[in-house]
Amino acid sequence: MSDVLVRLAQVLEERKNADPDKSYVASLHAKGLNKILEKVGEECTETLLAAKDAEHSGENDDVIYETADLWFHSMVMLSRLGLGPTEVLDELARRFDLSGLEEKASRSK
Repeated sequence: MSDVLVRLAQVLEERKNADPDKSYVASLHAKGLNKILEKVGEECTETLLAAKDAEHSGENDDVIYETADLWFHSMVMLSRLGLGPTEVLDELARRFDLSGLEEKASRSK
């Protein structure tokens, strides 16, 4: 599963400095971090709304679609900051032996 994320990260790096008129990713980078963060926030809101709709309708297609958009734009953000999915996956793996409550408590120290 993480192979898809690694491949996407490679494509995002390749497109980071492409012609902004020919690459959506390059156009986001050309507009700067604030624009990328705006897109992450926008996609987050759309994901939340799709989840609320799905709970009532039982249709999950929009949740999957919007979550894919959210992950994509989050990865563009990570790329902008010189990060990728490996760091996030490593952090998730680190948390496997912790309860959620223990992990949350460790952040406040």
